[in-house]
Amino acid sequence: MKHIILLHGALGAKDQLEPLKETLSNLNYQVFSFSFSGHGKIPFQNEFGIKQFANELKNFISEHKLKQPHVFAYSMGGYVALYLASQKINLLGNIITLGTKFSWTKEIAQREIKQLDPKIILEKVPKFAEALKQRHGDDWELLLERTADMMVSLGNINILNSELFLKIENKVLIGLADKDSMVTAEETTTVIEQIQNASRYTLHETKHPIETVDVNSLAGIIDRFLQ
Repeated sequence: MKHIILLHGALGAKDQLEPLKETLSNLNYQVFSFSFSGHGKIPFQNEFGIKQFANELKNFISEHKLKQPHVFAYSMGGYVALYLASQKINLLGNIITLGTKFSWTKEIAQREIKQLDPKIILEKVPKFAEALKQRHGDDWELLLERTADMMVSLGNINILNSELFLKIENKVLIGLADKDSMVTAEETTTVIEQIQNASRYTLHETKHPIETVDVNSLAGIIDRFLQ
């Protein structure tokens, strides 16, 4: 039985991936998932960001005694998985990403963090604020703040760069939703060209949020890639 770990995105948690977990389980995968610190009511650690989350993934693999587990990683999770793959050769098996933002500049970071102001969210989209509170608990506003800081940091120094992409030896499948307004086809193509064993897939009539994904179609893509 193949092992696969599911990784969520920024402001997400493992519960968002439960439909995919169930579908892959029915395809005879042993599926694991967890929430990064600060997400899904998991306590914050002293550090917050890609390097911390990559370390949490490494520790999860060690604790569960997994040998080169495959990884499906959505959005920020894809950045985490590929960063870890560049640092720890042979730790991970094949990697499938979806909707991962690879291109970060100061201007992009400033644009993205405008959507992370808790006061504006409470005022203009209270249902979203309530959903964040339900998913992350009373620290949901702190999560927004720490996530914004992480994006600014990536805008200043994009730690997953060309040099690291060239170090990745894993077989990688990079996915993009055709109506994703956050991730561009150009940045996705650039990354594919830099990873020695990478290919791509496209989800049609799909936006960035994982909730818009047809789970059966995605599970089929993952299964065919891992066969």
